[in-house]
Parts: sequence; structure tokens; C-alpha cells
Amino acid sequence: MNPALDPDWSTHPAVWSYGLAALAFGAFSIQLILGRRGSGVGGLLLAAALSQAVWAAASLVYATSGDGFAWGMARLFDGLRYAALLAFLALIRTAGSNGDSAAVGTGRKRRTQAALLSSVAIAVHLFERPPSTGSTGGESLVAFLLLGVCVVGLVLVEQVYRGTPEAQRWNVRPLGVALAAVFGYDFVMYSDAALFREVDANLWAVRGVAHALVIPVLGIAVARNKDWRFDVAVSRGVVAGSTALVAAGGYLLAIAVIGYYVHHFGGSWGKALLTVVLFAGLLVFVLVSLSGTFRAKLRVFIAKHFFPYRYDYREEWLSFTRTLSSPGTSGSLRERSIRALANLVESTGGALWMNDGSGAYAQVARVNLPASDHTLPASDWLPSFLVSTGWVIDLHDLRQDPAKYKVDRLPAWLLQFPSAWLVVPLFDGEELLGFVLLANPRVKFELNWEVLDLLKTAGRQVAGFLAHERATEALLEARKFDAFNRMSAFVVHDLKNLVAQLRLLLRNAERHRANPEFQRDMLATVEHAVGRMNHLMQQLRSGVEPVERPGPVELDIVTDHLRRRFRAVGQGLSFDVEPGIVVLGHEDRLERVVGHVVQNAVDASGDNPRVRVRVHREGTEAVVEVTDQGVGMSAEFVRERLFKPFQSTKHTGMGIGAYESQQYVASIGGRIEVDTAPGAGTTVRVFLPLVAARSAATAEGAA
Repeated sequence: MNPALDPDWSTHPAVWSYGLAALAFGAFSIQLILGRRGSGVGGLLLAAALSQAVWAAASLVYATSGDGFAWGMARLFDGLRYAALLAFLALIRTAGSNGDSAAVGTGRKRRTQAALLSSVAIAVHLFERPPSTGSTGGESLVAFLLLGVCVVGLVLVEQVYRGTPEAQRWNVRPLGVALAAVFGYDFVMYSDAALFREVDANLWAVRGVAHALVIPVLGIAVARNKDWRFDVAVSRGVVAGSTALVAAGGYLLAIAVIGYYVHHFGGSWGKALLTVVLFAGLLVFVLVSLSGTFRAKLRVFIAKHFFPYRYDYREEWLSFTRTLSSPGTSGSLRERSIRALANLVESTGGALWMNDGSGAYAQVARVNLPASDHTLPASDWLPSFLVSTGWVIDLHDLRQDPAKYKVDRLPAWLLQFPSAWLVVPLFDGEELLGFVLLANPRVKFELNWEVLDLLKTAGRQVAGFLAHERATEALLEARKFDAFNRMSAFVVHDLKNLVAQLRLLLRNAERHRANPEFQRDMLATVEHAVGRMNHLMQQLRSGVEPVERPGPVELDIVTDHLRRRFRAVGQGLSFDVEPGIVVLGHEDRLERVVGHVVQNAVDASGDNPRVRVRVHREGTEAVVEVTDQGVGMSAEFVRERLFKPFQSTKHTGMGIGAYESQQYVASIGGRIEVDTAPGAGTTVRVFLPLVAARSAATAEGAA
């Protein structure tokens, strides 16, 4: 029946079949054109692909319109693609016994055969009639002639394959499968036509998509045979997908056939049995599709039968690196390292032993293997053997031939891992960082030089990642100690200042002990010193940063504490404080900063210090200004040494106070400026953000 006569012809199988075939062969032809590298017998394959694309397009037009001209074009290009395929097979048959499976026939006899076969193929196809149009008496003869063309094609495929040396048959195996499928399908269709004197409409309808299914396999053949002058690469993913699709289609077709016979010959149980068969078939299909073992077997099958190498190294390395560098739900780096190595050989899991820093190797991670507390010293047989040889150890081989591995028997601790299969060393340079014990694979896995080399290289990559992680952990630990040491230096500096204040306090106590005002100042100073010491101890336990978050601080309170403290130790200072100034910070830290600046001013002023402390507003900032008439400092010292740690002009100084003060003031959004000159005294200005200004800026940013 002509699909164009169907009221809903757009849903007819022929329309979809030939539409998909036209797109597939068109894309394949474009790929061949782009990858073509000069002349060669492969040009016949390109001609066949182009002819097949036009044939499918013409058949699609006929299926939608029933146009006679479209059917004529379909016949012509069907003949042309047959001619190109037969000529191609005739020319690549092995010349003599030289063993060159891709040799191009150059003799007159071979060219004559190719031309004759091509002419017959074109001529016979010109007489082909549309499917299911009724018998006119000559259909059987045409069908037999077309059947003969298919037989010639199958014979040529067989000659090409058998004429290829055994060692080189992997080159032509995909080609033989693809063309045998094309000729085989047409053989079935024309056999049916010869018997029933017309082409079956259903067989003709799906002919397009049936031929299109061989494109991935044909692409593999083109990629393998560079002498055909094509540069086409077919990924294993495409082959795996195509193979899985063909297998799934074949399985579902078998289930459908079984269901058909059960339904028609099952009597009163037919419909019930059909439902059970279909449900069971779909259940098995889903289980197999989700099976890791099935996917592993498929990958091994494809690698063994379609490609010269087991691995697609680009895809394997991308997947390997992605597994190693994808934290989160994938587990720790050590567990990801086990999975990355296991995936290369279809292993179900493994365990990682690493050097603990003392020369012993202990289990630090595992995936689907039991835990072990056994520790191996560096002098043990396994680490020593790995260091001396660098081998990947096959434990199955070790059990059969221990002498090969310089040992009497399998170590006792390995017996707790009955599923253990391989030991992969992890070398970071020349150092054995550790090793991975891999479990048995999901499918039978052949170990050859390619697999062993890949595991050794991957082991070094894993070792690099693990060594980087260990170095990062060591760096973080060193930074923690460095931060603790820095913070300890700050605390010691503050304690030194407190001790100096208490020493001065004791020195003045004998002289002023009868003075009630001095006694009050002394008690307040001691109480304040004790509070600061407790706070320093708390900070020593908590870390470098202040324990509390910054909050509003009244500078009146800070300067009042300083006034009493310095008065108690016998230092007379002048204070000019504008009331009501509130800044953001920590009261004790700000008192330490300003106290440090004042103490430095006192120390630089000699026996009769004249130090002035002034607090006022400047715009959105508060300014604490400390002025003395001491010895002053050079511009070079201020620029290069004043705010550097462990730089001081005082014999008893630690060089920490100025650095700590600048760091803290900067952390709360302030700054310190110094105006000084040798012999002219010093003015230090500490700029601090006002709470009102900071709140206004925050509100404006939020708006």
C-alpha cells in the first residue's frame, strides 16, 4: 500500500524510517567529506553514502506523495549505492598472498569486475517496482535478479574477510558486519518478493532505518582503515550506545515475537500469558540495564571486538581526573582514589594503605572491603618488593607462583581479604607513598601490558593528589602553629607592659601608701591588670582574633582608665577629651592600642615627660592624638621599621606593639598616622570609625 494514500500518512512507519535514514546518511556523508584526505578507494564509500542519502530522501518523497518521478530517483540512487558498494568490495580484496588487507586492486581484471558488477546493479534496480502495487508478471524475475545482486554482495564480503590475514582482520571486521547487515536485510526482503511476486510493504517501510543502523559500525571501519583516506574518529561511547541500542531493540523484538505466538496459540490463557511474558520481559530488561556487571561486560566486549586498544585514553583520563577532583558526596580524597583506580579495571572496591610518616604503612580508607588494623613496616616484604620492582602485583598469580614474587606464600594479613586481586603501588617520585589493594572485577578481566602500564601511571597520579593533600594538611598545621606563636608574642608583649606597670606601682607604693587617692588608683590599676591578664589567657586559648565581635566603645571610658593607670605609676599626662565619642571596636584592645602609643611617648620623653592626649572628631572618624617632645624618629625608620614585627629601638622592647596596634586598627576600619622628626618629638594619630557613621553607611548599603 502506498503510504501517501493513508489519511494519516505522517504517522506511517515508512515516513519516519526514510526520514531518519536521510538525515543519518546525510550527516555521515558530511563527516566523510570533512575527513577526506585525498584520493583513494574510499571515495567509493563516500559515493555510496551520498547515494544512500539521496535514495532515502527520494523514498521519503515517494512515501508522502506517491510521485512516480520520486520512485524513479529512488531506484536510480539505490542502484548507484549498490554499484559503489560492489565496486568498493571488488577493489579491496586482497591481491595475491601479500597479506595487505587494504590493498587496492590495480589490475585490469579487478577494474573490469568492478565495472561489470556496478552496471548490473544499476540496471537491475531500474526495473524494481513499488511495494504492494499488484503483480504484472515480471516481479518475480526482477526480485530474483535483485536477490542475486545481494548474494554477490555477501560473497564479496566473505571474500574480503577471509582473504585478510588473521592478524589484520580487526581492520575489516566492522566493515564486514555493516555490509553483511545491509545485503542480508535486502536478501530477506527480495526473497519474500520472489516468493509472493511483490515487495512486502512492511519490509520496505523499515528498510531505511534498518540500513541507517549500520552507520556507527561503518564509521568504526572507516576510522580503522586510514588507507581509505578518511580521518574519522568514532568514540567508544558512541559504539557502546549503538551496541546497547541494537541489543535492546533485538531483545524487545524477541519479547514481542514470543508475545505474539503466546497470544495467538495460547487459547483461553493467551491474553493472560501475554501479559505475564511482557511484564517479565520488561522487568528483566530493566534489571539488566541497571546492572553494573552487564555494563562492564559490554565495555569489555566493545574494547575486544571493535578497537585495537582496550581503553579510550582521553575518556578514561577525563573520568579518572573527574573522580579524583570531585569532593562532596563522593567521599574523601582517599576513597575517591580507590574508586578511580577500581573503575579502570571494573573492580568492585579496594583499600588504601599509606605511609604514616614513621615508615609504617596503615590502612587509611576502604571501599567495599573489610577494615584492617594491620600495619606494615617499611622493611616488610610487600613495601620492599614494591619499591624494588614497581610492579602491579596480581594476587591470583602470587598464589600460584610465590617464588616469582620472592616470597614463600601469601602474607597472613592478606588472607582476611579473600576477594583481593591486585596491589597497585603509589609512587610520589621515587618514594612509595602507599599502595591500593583492589578487589576482584565484576567480569573476567585480562591483565596485559596495556592494563598494567595504565595502572602504574594512574597510581602515580593518585600519589600526586595524596601527596598534595598531605602537604596541604602540613601547611595548615604549620600555619596554626605560626598563628599561635604570633599570638603568643602579642600576649607576652602585653604581659611585659603589665609587669612594667605593676613594678612602677610597687616602687611608688612605699612613698604614697598613706595617700587614700593613691590607694584607690592602685587597687583600680591592679584590678584592671588582673582582668587584662585573664582576658589574655582566654585569647591564648581561643586564637588570635578577639573573642567577642566588635561593638560600641566610649572613648571617655578608655581614656579614664589610662589616666588612672598612668597617674598610679607616677606619670603625669594631660588629657583633652571631647565627650560622647563612640567608636566600633573592643574596649580592652583599644585601651591596649592607645596605652601602647602613650607608653612609647613617655619612654621617648626622658625623666620629665610632657605628653598630651587629645580625643576629638574629624568628619566621620574619631581621632586619638598623642603628642610628645621626645627624641623623635627618622622618616626611614617610620617607613621601613616602625610597623614591622620584631623591630624596636628600645633595649627591652620586643618590636610587637606597633605592629599589633596597626593590624588591629586596620581590622576595624581605622588607620594610624605618624608625624615625627629626630629631636622634634612625635605626634601619633589613631583614626577610628564612629559608630554613627558606620551604622549610616551600613544602612545606606542595605537600601
